[in-house]
Amino acid sequence: MSLIRPEARATLWRWREVLAGAAVLGLGLWWGIGTSGILPWIGGVVALAGAALVLAGLQRARFRTGSGGPGVVQVDEGRIAYFGPLTGGAVALSEIGAVTLDQSGRPGHWVLSQPGQPDLHVPLNAEGAEALFDAFAALPGFRTERMLSALRQRGPQAVPLWRRAGHAGASIARLH
Repeated sequence: MSLIRPEARATLWRWREVLAGAAVLGLGLWWGIGTSGILPWIGGVVALAGAALVLAGLQRARFRTGSGGPGVVQVDEGRIAYFGPLTGGAVALSEIGAVTLDQSGRPGHWVLSQPGQPDLHVPLNAEGAEALFDAFAALPGFRTERMLSALRQRGPQAVPLWRRAGHAGASIARLH
């Protein structure tokens, strides 16, 4: 039996990196301000590391849109695989030609396009979808802040987020 309600646990888990970064930042500030000798220098470095963790955690928390959606996402050795109840597939990160966010359906989908293959539609709330944050960040020239901004806005249009240089236009066919 748990002493924390499931909703509170889910919220804490979503913001876990921010909370850890805030703890490291607080420790660094405590060492930097409340001590003497060499510890203030170490405290300053620890505080900077904590601030970096807080900023990275904020981005990751904004990316997480929930879980319990249809299917499972796995990212392993540069390969994104989606195993869904109706469709699925896999694409190598090096073969992705375009990434599009389509929030017109329920749930919204990431659309991963690759040359000569059908588009891979991955629900935003599929189990393991948070692993896509690091996968997308590894794409050359991918703008994380643009992706996070597009996630906040809902609309009927698909939003192209990234296109590999030389990739021909991908079709955005709706899955459902």
